[in-house]
Amino acid sequence: MSYQCVQVQREWQSGNGRSGLTADLHSLRASVSRKPKVLCVFGTRPEVIKLAPIIRELRRRKHEFSTVTVASGQHTDLLSPLLRLFRIRPHFSLDVMQNAQTPNDVCSRVLAKFNPIVQAERPDLILVQGDTTTALAAALTGFHNKIPVGHVEAGLRSGDAYSPFPEEMNRRLVSQVTTYHFAATAGNRKALLSEGVSDESIFVTGNPVVDSLHYILEQSKPSVKIERLLKRVGDRKLIVLTTHRRESFGGTMKRNLQDIRRFVDEHEDVALVFAVHPNPNVKDAARAELDNHPRILLIQPLDYADFVQLLRRAWLLLSDSGGIQEEAPSLGKPLFVLRNNTERPEAVESGVAFLIGDTPGRLSAMLQKAYADRDWIQGIKNIQNPFGDGNSGKRIVEIVGRQLCRSNGVAAC
Repeated sequence: MSYQCVQVQREWQSGNGRSGLTADLHSLRASVSRKPKVLCVFGTRPEVIKLAPIIRELRRRKHEFSTVTVASGQHTDLLSPLLRLFRIRPHFSLDVMQNAQTPNDVCSRVLAKFNPIVQAERPDLILVQGDTTTALAAALTGFHNKIPVGHVEAGLRSGDAYSPFPEEMNRRLVSQVTTYHFAATAGNRKALLSEGVSDESIFVTGNPVVDSLHYILEQSKPSVKIERLLKRVGDRKLIVLTTHRRESFGGTMKRNLQDIRRFVDEHEDVALVFAVHPNPNVKDAARAELDNHPRILLIQPLDYADFVQLLRRAWLLLSDSGGIQEEAPSLGKPLFVLRNNTERPEAVESGVAFLIGDTPGRLSAMLQKAYADRDWIQGIKNIQNPFGDGNSGKRIVEIVGRQLCRSNGVAAC
């Protein structure tokens, strides 16, 4: 109970109360005891994966927090299975997805549709995750309404404003309107400090993707679909490929896929599974370069639980995804990052991930090296995960409670 409320009680009990004091006391008690309302916004597959542990912890502590969830619909088909997996039923859906949409389209529609919800709900905190256009628009809406913003996975920086595009600039802009920065690593904290963010507003929590991985591995087992897929792979060395970044489109993606096909051709004991992103730039390139090969399996994107089981079975991962750079060390799997730079240098520094870039011939050379050096592959299993221990969601909720109590007095300290 706050100091002010205690003083009112003492005045009343001592007989010094005045007319109307009972109403004042009830009002103060309501102010002090009201549960803080946390509004969580997501629109893409990675956002759900990384916010799910936080939402689960907020709901577990339902006597302390009121939780509201909003789905922007930036992704649709990829989002629904995850919502079922993590048992999340959004209170609001913005349904902003349209064919051939641009970042500007998404941003404008989220801004327009999210603002009335914020004004009606008046949350004490808006939680956003990562670097999506949904996160940017939601954070900006919070700023416009003078509502604190919490940014999960804050402080990632590649050093190139256009790579990845538009994610790198999205996360930089989100940082400008964020109140509480939940950084996954000490390196992320250092990046924020270098930009002038106050030390008191940065909290190193680990990355909640590790929480979600632990949850999946504990709660699920390979589905019939994955068992059939792995039966086709047999005892071959399994390479799992994902690629979908805009900067990979065109010549870079074509060359990478050609190098990969050549490597599989040369090694009878190697198989490739490519979870093909629905973007036409990816689907067309996959069909052109990898179709009609007996040991290359082109599949549709998997449910996250199935995808984790596939990664768990892999010999080597190839990806331009940011999330897989966190999942690889969590699973002890080597990863070739099909990009020129990374905002997750911890994965590279740990020895799990290797930047490939777009230099012709480098991917082929690295694939041959991985095949020849079996000790290197085995050694990666023993590397400590730089992204946390699987308790990030709990840490973030603990911090949220302390900070909201301190700033607003909306919860018991």
